[in-house]
Amino acid sequence: MAPVPARLRPLLDRGSPVQQLAERLAAAGHRSYLVGGTVRDALLDQPSDDVDIATDARPDEVERIVSDWAAHVWLQGKRFGTVGAERDGIRFEITTFRAEVYRPESRKPEVEFADDIETDLSRRDFTINAMALELPEPRLLDPFDGAADLAARRLRTPLTPEVAFLDDPLRMLRAARFVAAFGLEPERAVVDAIEEMHGRLEIVSAERIRDELTKLVHVEDPSAGLWLLAGTGLADEFVPELNAMRLEQDPIHQHKDVLAHTIAVVRNTDHRNLRVRLAALLHDIGKPKTRSIGPGGVSFHHHEVVGARMAEERLRALRYPSQIVDDVSRLVYLHLRIHTYAMGWTDRAVRRYARDAGPLLDDLNQLVRCDCTTRNQARARALSRRMDELEARIAALRQREELDRIRPPLDGRQVMAFLGIPPGPLVGEALDFLLEVRLDEGPIEEADAYERLRAWAAERGIEPVG
Repeated sequence: MAPVPARLRPLLDRGSPVQQLAERLAAAGHRSYLVGGTVRDALLDQPSDDVDIATDARPDEVERIVSDWAAHVWLQGKRFGTVGAERDGIRFEITTFRAEVYRPESRKPEVEFADDIETDLSRRDFTINAMALELPEPRLLDPFDGAADLAARRLRTPLTPEVAFLDDPLRMLRAARFVAAFGLEPERAVVDAIEEMHGRLEIVSAERIRDELTKLVHVEDPSAGLWLLAGTGLADEFVPELNAMRLEQDPIHQHKDVLAHTIAVVRNTDHRNLRVRLAALLHDIGKPKTRSIGPGGVSFHHHEVVGARMAEERLRALRYPSQIVDDVSRLVYLHLRIHTYAMGWTDRAVRRYARDAGPLLDDLNQLVRCDCTTRNQARARALSRRMDELEARIAALRQREELDRIRPPLDGRQVMAFLGIPPGPLVGEALDFLLEVRLDEGPIEEADAYERLRAWAAERGIEPVG
């Protein structure tokens, strides 16, 4: 019998919530096992947030057993065989042994329950997740050599990859996450199956794909996973813009491959920041549509405008929340603004940059810094200096002018009262004019604002009443 991983020992102490649950299940005549990521992460000596339990008890029986024991019970996954519970700060997912199969026409799995742990483990996604620790007396079960695969940094499926991916096509995308997160090398059979079967991903809901993509981009270095998505064609099923960036290099000017640059930018950004990671992934997707080669070499005029629109469409298709969609498309739209800084920005330009970025200013600055992947150290240092200077100027203006609250010096009610006009488009035009004055000159006094507004109104034949 293999030794119990050290990280699991606190969970297995007598009287721990894990042992309490196992003993309650055993008292009712049921077997239970720690499974999946809980065991895998323990073997890797990594923390695991939740505790996954597999049992032969059916969902109704599990609900009965935990209802008077757990502080909280969740039943959203009950029809798929999973009951959620929380006790003493530990979150459990308690799942009946199962064999889960997608039907060709179905977007949701049809669950068939099994009666033994070996069958359950055989239908799991990969061998590294097909290990179980028997409870309450710990005994490690590893019928598919998942521990050896972890040690060898190898990604395999318990049965054939075709069976695993037929059971749940999302596992093809999950393979990319595991390759990136754990530094695994997928077996050739796994890669071949993804290349052959990636069209099956069309039956998986956009929400499940979105959630798995989010987990991938949160990996500290998702590069290997992104390359697997691109190389197998799996990315074409849900973000086809990725492979579209495999642009032919300019034979004269040796313009670098946009996909390679994109993946490098993603790697450079903070993996905890979803907005910036998604913006990095999508910041250049407008380049294929705007690419042209002229006497000066390759150009991508206005690719940030095209890319922002494409990013919005792609993220909406993947059912990302509206705020994420808006923020990412805004970052894509603004990511080239810094390249005009070398021409010499006035304070007005700095104010406008900060105002246009708004609460995304720090994210935008991070994206801009990470977008520099050149091997030319002089160019890299120059961009870094420009960003340092810009951020220093923003900080100085922020302290002097309350830069975070840039708005017209008068509000709509003041404009209407002064000009004697009702609500309507003219009020908006007046406020836009006053905002431009504020951006050009910095803070102005209220009396000065009224004089500027009087002159603006006179040009339009409006006689102020204020």
